[in-house]
Amino acid sequence: MEGDTTARGWPHRLAPAVGVILFGVALYVLHRELELIRLHEVIEQFRRIPVRNLLAAVAAAAASYLILTQYDTLALRYVGARVGLKRSSLAAYIGFAFAQNVGFTVFSGAPMRFRFYSIWGLSAVEIATVLAFNSITFWLGLITCAGVSFILAGGVVPTGLHLPVTALRPLGAILLLVAGAYLAACAVRRAPLRFGRWQLALPSLRLALAQVGMAGLDWISAALVLYVLLPREAAGHFAHFMAVFLLAQLAGLVSQVPGGLGVFETVMVVLLPTSVPQSVALGSLLAFRLIYYVLPLAVAVLLLLTFELHQRREELGKAVKVVGGWLPAVEPHLLAVLTFLGGAVMLVFGSVPAAPERLRWLADFVPLAILELSHFLGSLVGIGLIVLAWGLRRRLEVAYYLATGLLALSVVLSLLRGLHVEAAIFLTLMLAALLPARRAFYRRAAILSEPFSGAWLAALAMVVIGAVWIGLFAYRHVDYSSELWWQFELHGNASRFLRSGLAVAIGLVSLGIARLLGPAAPREAAASEETRALVREVVASSPAASAHLALLGDKRFLIAESRTAFVMYAVQERSWVAMGDPVGSSEEHAELIWHFHTLADRHGGWTVFYEVGDENLPVYLDLGLTVLKIGEEARVDLARFSLDGKEHKGLRHNQNKLEREGCSLAITPPDGVPALLPELRAVSDAWLASKSTREKRFSLGRFDEAYLVQQPVAVVRQGGRVVAFANLWPGARGGELSIDLMRFEAGAPAGVMDYLFVHLMLWGKEQGYSFFGLGMAPFAGLRSGPFAPLWNRLATLLYRYGEHFYNFQGLRQYKDKFDPQWRPRFLVCPGGSAVPGVLADLASLVSGGLVGALRR
Repeated sequence: MEGDTTARGWPHRLAPAVGVILFGVALYVLHRELELIRLHEVIEQFRRIPVRNLLAAVAAAAASYLILTQYDTLALRYVGARVGLKRSSLAAYIGFAFAQNVGFTVFSGAPMRFRFYSIWGLSAVEIATVLAFNSITFWLGLITCAGVSFILAGGVVPTGLHLPVTALRPLGAILLLVAGAYLAACAVRRAPLRFGRWQLALPSLRLALAQVGMAGLDWISAALVLYVLLPREAAGHFAHFMAVFLLAQLAGLVSQVPGGLGVFETVMVVLLPTSVPQSVALGSLLAFRLIYYVLPLAVAVLLLLTFELHQRREELGKAVKVVGGWLPAVEPHLLAVLTFLGGAVMLVFGSVPAAPERLRWLADFVPLAILELSHFLGSLVGIGLIVLAWGLRRRLEVAYYLATGLLALSVVLSLLRGLHVEAAIFLTLMLAALLPARRAFYRRAAILSEPFSGAWLAALAMVVIGAVWIGLFAYRHVDYSSELWWQFELHGNASRFLRSGLAVAIGLVSLGIARLLGPAAPREAAASEETRALVREVVASSPAASAHLALLGDKRFLIAESRTAFVMYAVQERSWVAMGDPVGSSEEHAELIWHFHTLADRHGGWTVFYEVGDENLPVYLDLGLTVLKIGEEARVDLARFSLDGKEHKGLRHNQNKLEREGCSLAITPPDGVPALLPELRAVSDAWLASKSTREKRFSLGRFDEAYLVQQPVAVVRQGGRVVAFANLWPGARGGELSIDLMRFEAGAPAGVMDYLFVHLMLWGKEQGYSFFGLGMAPFAGLRSGPFAPLWNRLATLLYRYGEHFYNFQGLRQYKDKFDPQWRPRFLVCPGGSAVPGVLADLASLVSGGLVGALRR
């Protein structure tokens, strides 16, 4: 196996752990700073915020996001792309709403923009340029506003924050110098900036000034959201507040914690003037988090769902039937996020004290033992929902059923353990969204057979740490002792919190043990004799003729646990390339595709499926991969094929002519092929020499004796001499018949390939085969035009004008004479900037190196 198959390096594994550590450190600092504050005081201050202040904060947040949408307007002007204000605003809003909450490094809004702009005709390079331009605008606004506010406010950063700066004014001056240098470069430099292989052309000075102004207004609007939520007498001068706000935002961004959660709040509490009571600050920060982060995210989710539904209803048309409908493509991701949030809600409500009046009312109807048990089980259910969220993301059927049951149970437990009506309503809505989505979860793998990603484990750790921190903060004035574990009373919230923590610990330990003892994934098998025997057995039972590519001896195999299906693949540099769809039982296809993706991801590789059909497109899309049409495959319906009729007059004439010239065709079974090999090699060598080419591999057969003796060979003789041959790919009886190598010597009569094809089609029809495969016509059948994706336009140009390298149009026209049915064939791989690397790896894999790929 070629290429680097080492596991991902330590930086990839370390990044989620660093986020968890920084999150924990931030909560520790915040806990220490709030030593004298109680949770009910924070909630009370939150409720005391005047309605007019809340409305003003919502207006400021709306202004901030409205300005954010114009980032993309400037970027598209820089790129020179015409998208339209409504479209660019939609993509920008949804992208930024997700980025603000999930984190710029983890999510950055890039997948959202690739989703939108690729539909609207932008190339991967153009989209990447938009993202880079937006990042520059974002940081340019931050450093400019920070520079001005730091100089105006001055002051020293408290050493307790352990930040790498101490004095603000020098830092502000440095930041303004950076912004000034950028503007100066835009004014005087015309040559692009170069970063290794990459280059970036600087915008005009006018566009750069627009970047500064737009981003500056955005940061001012964002700061106003929190400023108006604080009491006027406590907020102080806006310039001083702005300096504190930007320093806190900078700390949150550098920490890589999603949304700066905990880090931003810690810095704000520490740096706000002492005149601001900490309970007031926390109440205002809670409102700020809801208004500036959660509310826009909820709107973005609704907009994204509406767009996806509209997109599939208006544009996909018949393709909806191919991919199984629009709803399953959207639901799993959203439902996984919602289920994760549901688990977090159950854990958080297990940490906070229940309202006394609700407990008293509940005590009249619910025995204390039921209340205590509900509290304990609620935390276990919370852990269960978070685990099942990962299963939903992986489209597991068992995760759907378990999540449905746990959500229903969580609604009941939320009411029984403290009459948490708000949580019960939220969980009920989640259950209502999940119930009709059964068809979206089709995989039958065990939950614990799926490897958990580092990011997901980090998110789980943050939720657990956050829930524990909330409980410790809520009951910090309680004297903890061993007696608390055994106190069962109506208002024993602290005791219930301890027992909930025990439930969480039990859940996590059980998860770890079950994960260690869980079922193994399908085997990645080297080509041992046992594996080769199994592969031959599956190939013999497959109706697909292309399954015979597994017999070439140049592939590895991922075998299903049922031993009835496999994926054949090879590794080239970073690309893990599966040849075609999985072979064997269709019930195993989805699982094998997911496991192959997991295997490639575990080694830091790109998942690639080459020359696949449309049967498994929904699964490939579920993996987040990009589907590129690379051509069409021709298949002749043998039930309808005959030489009768005017349309096949030329084929009849060719058959009769070659028979008069002494040509005959015979099909030699595998056991008779070894005796023919010397003659066949002579024909093959002559053919290769006449074409000035060399053998291909992986997706095409080659003259290899060990390979050829496994299949029948059709031989055309003239006067007893072999003049042409082709090895056959016979699918299971009633399936497809096709050929691989098609070679003839220079002295063979004209039309010998037509002669061979016609004979094989008539023979296949007699043998009961349904189709005869004529192979693929590369780049055929791709839609072009100004609104077609860049890949389609490039492929169409190559199809029309690439005759020097390959007879693309001639191949399609040649196959059309047999009246075939054309089926689309796709390349499935990561999108964006990975596509050129994947194409280069594919060319090397098939042609034996890039030099071979450039040879005709």
